[in-house]
Amino acid sequence: MTKAELVEKVSDKVDGLTKKQTEVIINTIFDSIKDSLAIGDKIEIRGFGSFKIRSRKQREGRNPKTGSPVSVPSKKVPFFKAGKELKELVDGK
Repeated sequence: MTKAELVEKVSDKVDGLTKKQTEVIINTIFDSIKDSLAIGDKIEIRGFGSFKIRSRKQREGRNPKTGSPVSVPSKKVPFFKAGKELKELVDGK
């Protein structure tokens, strides 16, 4: 599902909101999640899942073309963990 499809679906379900208003709301939610992750906060949405930042250590990698060793620097990456309800829904239980 794309963001445009999400906007369409939400605006169809909620009476009184135009697609433009729905788009502003969804963009605000996504921006809030991004801003919180950028400062290192954890986001938890009950029944859906949680977002947090994980740190990856520096490691030694390989250039796939030449096979020569390459140093991969440490970095922080976003991580999503699905909640119990979402896992059960996806699993078909």
